[in-house]
Formats: sequence, structure tokens, C-alpha cells
Amino acid sequence: MEEVLSQNEIDALLSAISSGEMNADELKKEEKEQKVREYDFKRALRFSKDQIRSLSRIHENYARLLTTYFSAQLRTYVNISVASVDQIPYEEFIRSVPKMTVLNMYSLEPLEGRILMEVNPNIAYGMLDRVLGGKGHSVNKVENLTEIETMLMSQLFEKATVNLQEAWSSLIEIDPVLEDFEVNPQFLQMVSPNETVVVVSLNTTIGETSGMINICIPHIVLEPIIPKLSVHYWMQTATKKRDPEAYEKLSNNIQLANIEAKTILGNTNISIQQLLNLGADDIIALNQSIDHPLTLAVNDEPKFYVQPGKFKNKMSVQVLGEIKGGDNNE
Repeated sequence: MEEVLSQNEIDALLSAISSGEMNADELKKEEKEQKVREYDFKRALRFSKDQIRSLSRIHENYARLLTTYFSAQLRTYVNISVASVDQIPYEEFIRSVPKMTVLNMYSLEPLEGRILMEVNPNIAYGMLDRVLGGKGHSVNKVENLTEIETMLMSQLFEKATVNLQEAWSSLIEIDPVLEDFEVNPQFLQMVSPNETVVVVSLNTTIGETSGMINICIPHIVLEPIIPKLSVHYWMQTATKKRDPEAYEKLSNNIQLANIEAKTILGNTNISIQQLLNLGADDIIALNQSIDHPLTLAVNDEPKFYVQPGKFKNKMSVQVLGEIKGGDNNE
């Protein structure tokens, strides 16, 4: 689209021509000259900005899922967020990776190719220290991992495949599998050096340790789902209607589910010595008063106040009231 000049710019241009500061013939000559735009074939941009934004949204969700997963696994403060999403040649990505780091390679059936997750050693060893009972301090010894350490770390990232599957479910149902665990990027040659890859960088903080997690996605992986990365696909809102038959069947199955209900007569504490000296006709006093109602527990959760009695010659309890607290829908 041609650039539109404002009135002030037009006046300034006419003034410069009339005063001799600018030559009209030179302007005509510049217009006739063909304008050339530089293009680097080694950095071929194969994804539009719209598609990159879609990938960014997917991995923002993935970062939130990873934050929850690692927080539960490591029992410490974890914060993961998307720092950037760029498309670069695979060779440039490999050069940016440290010589010794933690590399996880995943296959994403039914998609072709594999993706690579590079975890900064600071983060990787902070995780390992927490798994082994430490405070999460990082010790950079990636070049001499023991077999036990390798197994612990690979298991930690293998279990995280569920989060990757959930994050990508808005585009396609995938079955991610951790296929390889490496510490040297030179041993991993997924695609040709000039192949365009999308690199998702995640800012990661675990306890007092911080670093980066980089996810490398080759073009061959995304090629079948590129149309789904457009804004038109995301704008399509197909509202799912509830299936009445399935809802009724689910409700009936829930109502027929068995639960354990038991009445607690009382509790007490005795010493080991008293337990060993127990004999016939000995009496153990409970902390439950006969003037107070008993507690009926459902799946070990206190739910009702009851009083004991008999019904058709069987021991039974009568519900006196509900124990308030928690979610009423439980």
C-alpha cells in the first residue's frame, strides 16, 4: 500500500523543491529504480505471525500445567511462563544450546517427527535435588550423571507428557512418548541444519533456582496442523450439547456406587505396656460420653450425628443431624 503524506509533509516537500534543496529529477530517478528487499534463505520464515501467536497460546497453557505438575512433584515454589516464541534454523538452535545440558526427545503420534525439550542444568539439578530430599540447590555435574540420577530425571519428564497431551488437545489428540534422554546436543540430529524450527522459551523458577526450558518444534511436526493454527480455526466456536441419555446413565451409575459407612463408638489412647498387660474382663474407657451422639463417617469423612439402637433385631443408628463443613456436593 502506498504511503499517504500529510499536508505538512507535502508543503515541506514542495518548499524543498522550490528552494533547490531537493532535485525533482533525482526523485523521479529514485522512483524508477527497482526496490530490493533482502531475504535470508537460511532463516526462511515458514510460519505467519498469526500461527506463531497460536503456538504461543498453546504453550502458555502448557506452562501453567507444568507449573502445577512440578509444584506437586517437587513440593516447592515453581513458576513457569512463556518468554518468547521464535522461528529459527535448527543449526542456530543447536549452537545456542550449552555443550552439556539435559535434552528430552518426544515423539508425538500421529504427527511425524519429534520435538526436543532442552532443560537448563540449573533447573534440572534443582529438580533432582528436590526429588532426592534436598532444598533444591543446583549442582552442575551434567557431564557425569549416574544411572540412578538419569533414571530419576527421565521419569520426572516422562510423567509430564500428560500435560503436553492436554495442552495440544485443542489442536489434535497426540500420544507423546519420551524416546530419548541425552546430555550432549551433538548426538541429536533431528532435522537438517537449515530446517526451520519453532523454539518456545519458558522462564522457569524452582525455589531459589531459575533458568530456561526451550522446546524445539520442527516444521515437519507442525506441517499437518498448520491450517488449525490460523485465527479462523480458533474463532470457530462449536458448542457441545449435553447428551441426555449419557447424562442419565452416568447419574444412575453414580447412585448405584458403593460407599463405606461406619459409626465411630469412640477413641482412646493407651501405652504399649497397658496393651501388653490386657487380660479378660479388663475395661478400656473411651473418650465418648454416653450423653453425646456418635459420629457416622462416610468413606472416613464425618457426615452425620447419630444415636445407636436396634431395628428388626439388628444393631442400627438413627441420624440426628448433619455435620456441617466442606462442600455440600461431596
